[in-house]
Amino acid sequence: MSILGDWDVDIKTPIGTLHVVYSFTQHDHVIIGTAAAKDETVSLTDILVTDEADGQRVTWRQTVTKPMRLKLDFDVLVDGEHLSGHSRAGRLPRSAVSGQRRT
Repeated sequence: MSILGDWDVDIKTPIGTLHVVYSFTQHDHVIIGTAAAKDETVSLTDILVTDEADGQRVTWRQTVTKPMRLKLDFDVLVDGEHLSGHSRAGRLPRSAVSGQRRT
């Protein structure tokens, strides 16, 4: 189980479900990533991967400007070809995150 690769991810937000493609690669033993939506591609920061009994826990941060400027924190669990978890923008309620590895 690994976060590496490309993922089709849905984020259920108060303004609707966002469809985002996440890409995670490894360079010099460091995982780097991007998130691409309709009008914007952003880099991920502070990516942390932890192996756990039920999968691989991955956390990261990203800043978006569309549909509005937000700083987001993500916490997901990778289980084979699926991931699930949540994102949060500051004090706003959590948004459910689910995704499937692209093949």
